[in-house]
Amino acid sequence: QEKPSRLTAALFGEDCEISHEQLYELLKYAALGKCHKAAQPSWCHIYRQNHLAGVVVIVLHEMSQLHFYKFYLQFEHLRKVFRHRFTLTPSANFLASLYGEGATLKAPNTAQGLAPTSSSCIPNNSALQRDPIIRKYGEKKRGLTSYTLTLEEQKNNDYPIKGSPGCKGYVHTECDQQRTDSSPLFGLDCEMCLTAKGNEVTRVSLVDAQGRCLLNELVKPESTVVNYRTRFSGITKKMLLPVKTRLPDIQTKLKKMLPHDAVLVGHSLNSDLQALEMIHPSVIDTSLLFARNEGRRFKLKFLAKAVLGKEIQCEQKLGHDPAEDARAALELAQFFIEQGPAKVAELNLEMLLTTEKQAEVSQNKAALQPQGCRAQKQPNGPPRSPKPCFLDCLQVTGQKPLLLGRQELNPSGLCQSNLSTSNKQILQRALKDVPLSTFSIIQFSLGPEYITSHLLAALGEKVRSKMTDMLTIYAGPFEETFCLKSVRKEFGRCGPIQSLTVVTETHQPYVCIQYEVLEAAQLAVESLNGAEVAGSCIKVQRPVSTATLDCDALIKEMEVDVENEGVIYVAGLKPSVTEMDLQEEFSQLKDLETLFLPKDLQSGKPRNCCFLKFQKSQSAADAQEVINGWTAKGSKLRTRNALASGHLWRWICKMNHSPEKQGAPILHAQMEQLSDLEQDLKKKVKKLDHHIKKLYRSLQNNTLCVVLFPGVN
Repeated sequence: QEKPSRLTAALFGEDCEISHEQLYELLKYAALGKCHKAAQPSWCHIYRQNHLAGVVVIVLHEMSQLHFYKFYLQFEHLRKVFRHRFTLTPSANFLASLYGEGATLKAPNTAQGLAPTSSSCIPNNSALQRDPIIRKYGEKKRGLTSYTLTLEEQKNNDYPIKGSPGCKGYVHTECDQQRTDSSPLFGLDCEMCLTAKGNEVTRVSLVDAQGRCLLNELVKPESTVVNYRTRFSGITKKMLLPVKTRLPDIQTKLKKMLPHDAVLVGHSLNSDLQALEMIHPSVIDTSLLFARNEGRRFKLKFLAKAVLGKEIQCEQKLGHDPAEDARAALELAQFFIEQGPAKVAELNLEMLLTTEKQAEVSQNKAALQPQGCRAQKQPNGPPRSPKPCFLDCLQVTGQKPLLLGRQELNPSGLCQSNLSTSNKQILQRALKDVPLSTFSIIQFSLGPEYITSHLLAALGEKVRSKMTDMLTIYAGPFEETFCLKSVRKEFGRCGPIQSLTVVTETHQPYVCIQYEVLEAAQLAVESLNGAEVAGSCIKVQRPVSTATLDCDALIKEMEVDVENEGVIYVAGLKPSVTEMDLQEEFSQLKDLETLFLPKDLQSGKPRNCCFLKFQKSQSAADAQEVINGWTAKGSKLRTRNALASGHLWRWICKMNHSPEKQGAPILHAQMEQLSDLEQDLKKKVKKLDHHIKKLYRSLQNNTLCVVLFPGVN
């Protein structure tokens, strides 16, 4: 059984901020592996990249970290499933940063087909010698037996082999006669549906050397169909209802039809034979025949157009026609055998593909640009050499990215929102198409009424106010002559204090303390409420407001947040302590993975608290029991589960140190309207979370899924 792919990220605490270039690194390596000089990302590591089933990027258009924390309870699936969370640095053009700066793209200059129009397109002799087709077969014409796959090639390309452990129960065609250059060719193609068992055949086509269709039958799968893949297979539930033919019937028919020296031809024929559960010893695979560098393959649709001048798999048709595909593969093999490798190499297929893909990329990029975006004029001076575009790299490897969203081009070239497409429609399309693509970008949108500056400002102010209330505690009552220094010292053992003021409006004095981290405030409430401090038995509580009514529920959910799993907060450290001191102090703790000592964002001085991340949750719980009451470097320590590790801690610090923006006053009528919008937005966010949950659950195992909150910049 294959080991799963795995992503590990070493970023923790203050390092949890990444740039768009780092995100680009991750996506490029995940999608391409070591092709096109794609290297492991510098900030994280993907283990067994070659086992990745695909990459899915979900873009929540114009939503930001503000939305995630304002509607934290509504994003139930996101916070419970996505273990790694990072803050993206601002970027002037988010999508351009994601894809890389694309070169100026040109459309193909031939209206009919892709054939080159001048001798300048034909490679010179030295380039011809470097062509992978020439390197593999030489320049001379050969008979068809020179192009059938060897047993070793079949093994390396996952063909069913007689006697192989994975082919138990497979049916042998019994075509064991010696092949010659005059042996008959047969084109074979199947269409598959996704069932509970995996890929199962639903249609089979066989054509002879003259292109006549000998077999074109529907097949009823044994297992329950999960996805008909109608867009590609052309198969619907209605079509299969009256079908009685099963896989054994097809296997018997094929055995009877094929002569003993038959050579089967197909494009990635291994998939068809695996689905048919049949073994055939002599095959020509056109995806390997038209060789490319680095193990890449041309698609059948492209080869049919570039080599034969035929249009197949047209988007106007519902699904692929297996008879058409089988005939195209057969004719491609016949062309290669008749013309020879040199003539095929002279077609310069790689250049033709690049030309075709560049046109597609330019259209795809334009379709996903933010609303109102126009092409920018280049500044005067020499042009910069552009970075390779991510989509270009994907296209060159034969992977066609799936791009779904609500942005489209209007006739004037402006990008505008396609409001007729709902998030639900995008989800339904994604559920069908994402399993068929190795790289997908799915963009969900809230709608223009939810991204106004007034609403964003109101949401920002509410989040800031709520965070401030959650970081604040009131303690008292104290005696009139209480020692403020001892109070500061006792409460300071819970974590870094941002401000401490004495409340004198009450009958007896109280203190108002605002902490810098949520854990400190929560620790003060839990450990000092009812305790004796400065000679008084005091009560410790948060301020009561509409914003803090659900504070307990929020704290409870943050504690079980998947990102905080195995992470504990430790307070009461001496200000002079260093990370090296702590590493030494906590070295005896079992399964300790990482230690993070927060620093003041302005002065850079370490705080009197730290976060410890353990490999196992139980080890973290055991460590809490050991540390509570422990004296480290003469200081008594306190600990609890983490609430806001990494990016949230950093974000809170920035909010606390940034001045409040004074916008234009909001009228009472506007306030009511904003309140209604906020309630609607809460429902929309909950639906979005449900959409992501449905899409996530439909993904194959070993799929890398990334959710982006790009914000307005």
